[in-house]
Amino acid sequence: MAGHCLETDIKEIADRLGEEARRFEGQTVLLCGGAGFLGRYFSSVFGYFNRAVLASPCRLIVCDNLITSGKLGATQADGFRFIPHDIIQPLQIDERIDYIIQAAGIASPYYYRKYPLETLEVATIGTKNILTLARQHPLKGFLFFSSSEIYGDPDPRHVPTPESYRGNISCLGPRACYDESKRLGETLCTIFHQLYGVPTRMARPFNVYGPGMQEADYRVLPNFASRIIGSKPLHIYGHGKQTRTFCYITDAIAGFLRVLLHGGHGQAYNIGNPSPEVSMLDLARILEQVIGRPLPLELIEYPDSYPADEPQRRCPDISKAVLQLGYKPQVSLQEGLSRFMGWAQQAYTGSQLS
Repeated sequence: MAGHCLETDIKEIADRLGEEARRFEGQTVLLCGGAGFLGRYFSSVFGYFNRAVLASPCRLIVCDNLITSGKLGATQADGFRFIPHDIIQPLQIDERIDYIIQAAGIASPYYYRKYPLETLEVATIGTKNILTLARQHPLKGFLFFSSSEIYGDPDPRHVPTPESYRGNISCLGPRACYDESKRLGETLCTIFHQLYGVPTRMARPFNVYGPGMQEADYRVLPNFASRIIGSKPLHIYGHGKQTRTFCYITDAIAGFLRVLLHGGHGQAYNIGNPSPEVSMLDLARILEQVIGRPLPLELIEYPDSYPADEPQRRCPDISKAVLQLGYKPQVSLQEGLSRFMGWAQQAYTGSQLS
């Protein structure tokens, strides 16, 4: 087991990509936000490609300002170049770039409430800076990480939610720094493709989880895991009937790489697992089954540190990714939670109280 992931998961991602991995042979990839949860997986996957798949290794340039990544963030695979940089400032790269993954962002509601301007600026000014850099290179693919939150609190008639749904968001709401900046980031990607031919694609992740989520991430599964390990009752915000679907990290990374390699230019793709859609109360009961014992729980008010107006439902329609990319989630919620909890038992201290 690696510190931030399961080695078996990394191999699983590579196996699912198959011969497509060879498209990175001898290529240079710029990974912005490479010290975050998703970024560390990309680094591990490209490292595995170099060790076990590619005859000519790929080159990975990792860029991050480490604002929320903590102690795990500084760990990078051997031989990859790390640049400590905030992409809100222009970035210059002195070598050819073939692919860009723009995963820099602040995705945890706790942290985008704490850093609202940084959250807004990295998805807008930062993305524009990286798109401007992309124009200087013979790029094969540019992947922007958007979010399922751009849909806001969707009308029930549009759940599962397709990419064509335009969203239900307040530009003045407590989550707007994140939601609206991701929407504008997508607009920038579309314009740079239309005006300058940058081969942009956008991924809209739906509640990705797995080993490597830090205990202080303050999202539901790290919170639950920390309290389970600390023998504390689970805290469920509000009425507990708000629903989500959860996508295990191997399914997510395999999907993201398919978007990068095969997605239509200037197009967005939902990446997630549409089933099952579960309430937070349901999620607690499934965790009971996974760990094999009852879990006490408490319904509590939303803490001041957590932004209000959370969507009541979030469930993706992945038909577009299935048809165009051959995307197919394979890890069940129970299996994914089992892998995550097994990792968390070793990685977490159980000190988290929220």
